[in-house]
Amino acid sequence: MRKLTGEKLEQERARLEEMRFYEHRYGALGAVCGIDEAGRGPLAGPVAAGAVILPENCEILYLNDSKKLTPRRRELLYEEILEKAVAWGVGLVPAERIDEINILQADYEAMRIALGKLGVRPAILLNDAVTIPGIDIPQVPIIKGDAKSVSIAAASVIAKVTRDRLMSEYDRLYPEYGFARHKGYGTAAHIEALRKYGPCPIHRRTFIGHFVQVKGPDNRRTGAQMEGLAAEYLTARGVSILERNYRTRTAEVDLIGREGGYLVFFEVKYRSSTRMGSPLEAVNAAKQKKIRDAARRYLHENGLPADQPVRFDCIGILGGEITWIRNAFMA
Repeated sequence: MRKLTGEKLEQERARLEEMRFYEHRYGALGAVCGIDEAGRGPLAGPVAAGAVILPENCEILYLNDSKKLTPRRRELLYEEILEKAVAWGVGLVPAERIDEINILQADYEAMRIALGKLGVRPAILLNDAVTIPGIDIPQVPIIKGDAKSVSIAAASVIAKVTRDRLMSEYDRLYPEYGFARHKGYGTAAHIEALRKYGPCPIHRRTFIGHFVQVKGPDNRRTGAQMEGLAAEYLTARGVSILERNYRTRTAEVDLIGREGGYLVFFEVKYRSSTRMGSPLEAVNAAKQKKIRDAARRYLHENGLPADQPVRFDCIGILGGEITWIRNAFMA
């Protein structure tokens, strides 16, 4: 990115100073937090919300409403915001939850999740045009706030980049829809693919009724795709995947891999929302026993010693967020 100098640098600094109007106005109260969302309109994928607290007079050149920035600029600003922010958080609400409570309530839910991840309690919230219910912090709704406040602009960038990256991940699971290109929005190419292939698990059923007949999700297909996503996640973190869907007469192990000296048996659990509990809550004592029994059989079938270091881990996928719990239960 070309470095600004001279008059152009001064013009950019003057523009940013105008965008600090609300931060200066309310800064005496304490930490000012900007909040914005991304993904209200798409036919597929989650809605995302960002919450960002910037230091006083923080300078992030080119910071603006994320919709006015190129993808490359957003990516660079995303890294700079994370580096300079006092605190930041992102909330994601998946398609199934959007269908359940409607997009406006899902927006509010994503914003509350983002606020809960800050680690610092703001004194005041600057919101892009909305007032979030269920929050006991003073709020200032600002029309077109992402172009008028550096804090809201930073939140818009965090939300947009997070969601775009997630949609690119989904593109690897569902390549026929082109999510990496249109990010789930209703482009002609997306609608054509939707009509050709039907909806996938991340399509918003309440958004697509004009284009296709809406049916319930295919749970078996979704489970296999989530296991594939978990395998990609683990491989990227140095785990060597040895087996997928290892079956015995009484049990199935989703993934078996090696990490360091450990042979690791992975249970992958997916939830689209917390309505049915967290993914890891589904790995109860009976399930754990079946996995341990399957592990003993695997060792025997592969001629591995009984004292082979073994670990039982869980991969929880909630919406688009992956949690890896090592030593989730004992051998």
